[in-house]
Amino acid sequence: MKLSVVIVNYNVKYFLEQTLLSVQKAASFLPTEIFVVDNNSIDDSVAMVRDRFPEVHVIANQHNPGFSIANNQAIKISKGEYILLLNPDTVVNEDTFIKCVQFMDEHPHSGGLGVKMIDGSGKFLPESKRGFPSPFVAFCKTFGLSKLFPTSTLFNRYHLGYLDKDKNHEVDVLSGAFMMLRKNVLDEIGLLDETFFMYGEDIDLSFRIKKAGYKNYYFSDTTIIHYKGESTKKGSLNYVKVFYNAMIIFAKKHFTGTKGALFILMLQMAIYLRAFMTLTSNFIQKTIIPISDSLLIAGGLFFLKDFWANYYFKDPNYYDASFVWFNIPLYTFIWIFSIFLSGGYDDLKNLRRPVRGLFIGTILLAAIYGFLDLEFRSSRMLIILGAFWSFIAIISSRILLHFIRHKNFNIGKSTPSNLAIVGNKDEIKRTLELLQNARVNKNIIGTIHLEQKENPQNSLGSFDQLNEIVRIYKINEIIFCSKDISAEKIMTSMTNLGSDVQYKILPEKSLSIIGSHSKNQSGQLYTIDIEYKIAKRINKRNKRIQDILVSLFFILTFIILFLFIKNKIGFIKNIFLVLLGKKHWVGYHTSKEKLWTLPQIKPSVLTPIDAFKIDINDPNTIERLNFFYAKDYNTNEDLHIIWNGIQHLGRN
Repeated sequence: MKLSVVIVNYNVKYFLEQTLLSVQKAASFLPTEIFVVDNNSIDDSVAMVRDRFPEVHVIANQHNPGFSIANNQAIKISKGEYILLLNPDTVVNEDTFIKCVQFMDEHPHSGGLGVKMIDGSGKFLPESKRGFPSPFVAFCKTFGLSKLFPTSTLFNRYHLGYLDKDKNHEVDVLSGAFMMLRKNVLDEIGLLDETFFMYGEDIDLSFRIKKAGYKNYYFSDTTIIHYKGESTKKGSLNYVKVFYNAMIIFAKKHFTGTKGALFILMLQMAIYLRAFMTLTSNFIQKTIIPISDSLLIAGGLFFLKDFWANYYFKDPNYYDASFVWFNIPLYTFIWIFSIFLSGGYDDLKNLRRPVRGLFIGTILLAAIYGFLDLEFRSSRMLIILGAFWSFIAIISSRILLHFIRHKNFNIGKSTPSNLAIVGNKDEIKRTLELLQNARVNKNIIGTIHLEQKENPQNSLGSFDQLNEIVRIYKINEIIFCSKDISAEKIMTSMTNLGSDVQYKILPEKSLSIIGSHSKNQSGQLYTIDIEYKIAKRINKRNKRIQDILVSLFFILTFIILFLFIKNKIGFIKNIFLVLLGKKHWVGYHTSKEKLWTLPQIKPSVLTPIDAFKIDINDPNTIERLNFFYAKDYNTNEDLHIIWNGIQHLGRN
């Protein structure tokens, strides 16, 4: 066996399918075995691999042991002369394997090899070639000097920016996304260090390869797509913690004395610095719009107070100072909180949500007004004027923000992308059917055929004219049919056209069209899969709020409810479990049958079956009720189920 390909997967079924299809084509040129190690995915990845790729060796872990352990599981039973560690979100060229193996054969002193990688927009990924993270190199990366001087031999030794990306080079560190290794070298230096859960294991292994006297190479004669680069999760504290702790493990293992102590100190400082920057950035991103809305509302109320006092009461001092320190903050908070609950901060292009929130908040304020002490009952007219001002101010600010970002006033109107499909007749037809079934709203300009002799009626031209077609017809999205066009041509087109165009690929026999426009963003997917309302952020939040409000209501009325509930101790226990977020009042019924992979939610007290007040034992019926509950979820249905299942609120 010449090559063993090892792919560790975790919940990226659609990308994994595309990766395996590309691996199949590349493996046809030399004896290859393929391993997929699944780290307890919940998206039916294992079933997909076993069904679509029966020749692939599957190792299905029942928990997530981490990247290093999973790779080692396959390496230990592999038979290849070379081992390729490959990410499940990649697409390899048809000639990638044969070229890499030939290079390794011709360079017997090589221990490992990496290749040129581009992201889903065709941009070169600098992590394709890296240097060892010495204290100074880490300092330059942490404090941004490497970005300020990208081609400097002094400041950018982490990504080796001074080396030509289109030439082969000896490098220090290989990327774990594509890491071809000589098996006898692994036998000599050992497998991946299982101390590293994620990140750092590629640096450690690369270091040990060089320490043993072998060389690592960056190989530019073939290219792969790597959809999600290392910075995909940099917006999370978990990334900061895991990545820099991995670097600390590496430093403690390979650096000693003053140099090691300095390196570890710098890394620890970097953790706190990056954590602070991440927290600050996330806080600003999440709160800047609500804070600006609050200032607009509060400022408007302050002005309206003086205006109404002068205009209606003819007394500039009519309102007490309490209006400023009590009423304005109260009114502002209720309006902002109502907008938040209505999802007004989830999608800034949706103007109906803030309007709905303001309307609900105004009704709530009108109800609260009557319960306030006379000292704080300023004027109902100020509530009405404040609501009117808030509506104008917030809607205007949304429109202005949209104009600044997009240079148009078409807020809330989705402008379909100008889409072209590259392929032959049958696959183009299949692509159009998938887009229709997935309800994808695109302005399909036409198709691009692959050979000059073909000239379909709706064709914009041939593949050789792709650059001109994109420019003339202002195409901003292209779907490539990978059955008809090679990965090499797809990648070359992406690189030539650049990141102004979005690219997606329809793999052969797949029901999903896949792409990712940036390594910093999650992948994009057109598929006929069901959209579950219960998975939407606004519904998750509303479900949690409803759980809390219902629990509080139960606490206030538990004496009456005790007359109806069978298990009273269980009821009290459930109230506290729901308040702590350990349970929902309503959720899925547990069933051994799994017809659909539903969005995960916490265990529940009641289920959709409780709405019928009859025993339902058929597994298929239970799963269908779970399916419709997730697909069509709304809070009113939860209240209906609670009402009908009130006697079972103490269920364990």
